[in-house]
Amino acid sequence: MTTAALRTVASPASAADERRAYYDRIRPLHLTPLWESLHALVPREPQTPCAPALWRYDAIRPLLMESAELITADEAVRRVLVLENPAIPGRSSITQSLYAGLQLIMPGEVAPSHRHVQSALRFIVDGTGAYTTVGGERTTMHPGDFIITPSWAWHDHGNEGIEGVSEPVVWLDGLDIPMVRFFDAGFAENDDAKVQHVARPEGHSLARFGHNMVPLRHDHTSATSPIFNYPYARSREALAQLQRQEAPDAWLGHKLRYINPLTGGSPMPTIATHLQLLPRGFVGKTHRATDGAVYSVVEGRGTAHIAGQRFDFAPRDTFVVPSWAPLELVASDEVVLFSFSDRPVQQAMGVLRESFD
Repeated sequence: MTTAALRTVASPASAADERRAYYDRIRPLHLTPLWESLHALVPREPQTPCAPALWRYDAIRPLLMESAELITADEAVRRVLVLENPAIPGRSSITQSLYAGLQLIMPGEVAPSHRHVQSALRFIVDGTGAYTTVGGERTTMHPGDFIITPSWAWHDHGNEGIEGVSEPVVWLDGLDIPMVRFFDAGFAENDDAKVQHVARPEGHSLARFGHNMVPLRHDHTSATSPIFNYPYARSREALAQLQRQEAPDAWLGHKLRYINPLTGGSPMPTIATHLQLLPRGFVGKTHRATDGAVYSVVEGRGTAHIAGQRFDFAPRDTFVVPSWAPLELVASDEVVLFSFSDRPVQQAMGVLRESFD
């Protein structure tokens, strides 16, 4: 009788024992059987380890202020409380591919100049008067501004106040740290100087590229937008104009994507950013997408129903929607939300999928 024939009459217990013994023999050769993990590796639909979660700013702000008494911005390099997804603790990740944290800079402080491969965004949450300098150009931070630090660009932050007013400033950091870590491609470097030399006047990049025009002899080689500060006042007015002129989308309300004016694509090669307005009383239909997204509440109060869980949000709160988690947005007031995700990477790979129920 052949081995195959014998196996057909063997008891289930003996067959299981035979397989375990086989696995034990191949393990020292660094081999594993695909058939034992195939369905987990290639699931019928995304099976994210991440969980939906909400961080209430009113609860976090006192802890941020307390951190300023424990360590200076200079000592910390970046004084940040990381928003860790509760389902994947210890990984400094809010989704599988993205990092998020709330950074604090106090009046008179400087976060010293450095650069890194990871692309970063700053979305200003609270306070006015801080600045960031990127590649020799400085910009003042205002709540709602979306600011970019391109990969490998020198950048520092400071808080000198504005018009005689000095106050703590907090912003949401978003970086592709987990993505770069996955590729083992991370590099960083500290600057010789604590603060960069400012080589161009404030607003220079916006003047050159922010009006649907480009200097004729400009040769832009970076994959990142040449605009590094998208002021909230301009973006908010665009939403208001849209609201006056057309009905809201049944799933998204009025949602706009920030773009690189030279390409029409995302401002950052690895991170997409959006701003959306939900009219008062808006009750959105269910939608989901494979790009897990991080949301910062700019204005208004409402509710996010994420994968069957309810999260009531208020201004300055942050919440995360994991990959393929059903999302319904409800607005008690008129609501404005900023969000970011890894959409451009998924689009480049051809794996992005969305569903609008």
